[in-house]
Amino acid sequence: MGFVSDGHCFVCGEKNPKGLKIKFQVNREKQAIHTVFTVDPAYQGWDGVVHGGILSTLLDEAMANLVYELGFNAIVASLEVRFKRPAPVLQPLTIDGQITEVHKKLVKAKASIAREDGTVLATGMASFVRQGPQVTYSD
Repeated sequence: MGFVSDGHCFVCGEKNPKGLKIKFQVNREKQAIHTVFTVDPAYQGWDGVVHGGILSTLLDEAMANLVYELGFNAIVASLEVRFKRPAPVLQPLTIDGQITEVHKKLVKAKASIAREDGTVLATGMASFVRQGPQVTYSD
């Protein structure tokens, strides 16, 4: 049995009243994911700048959501984030991700956050460990 979403994910869950409710578009053929999201000032660190933890969360979610949507039944084992430039609040940010490698027990992905003009603000890479069919998620 694989992982199941109950709609309460902080980033993409429709049922989470405090969540971001981001909607992603998945391209199964290209094994890629995309969205555009404007971060509210409630999630800033320095004045006018998106908190680094939120940027990390957005990168992680893009990759994890893609792994989930493609049916890999895997959980993140490592996440590396590189901050390139400050990300502004109240401006649309483009979030893209894609699968880079698929192995018997491991899936690797990458993601980026950029301004609308294409300027890259942060990048992430993650490794996901594939779980056997007997693994279930519980709190």
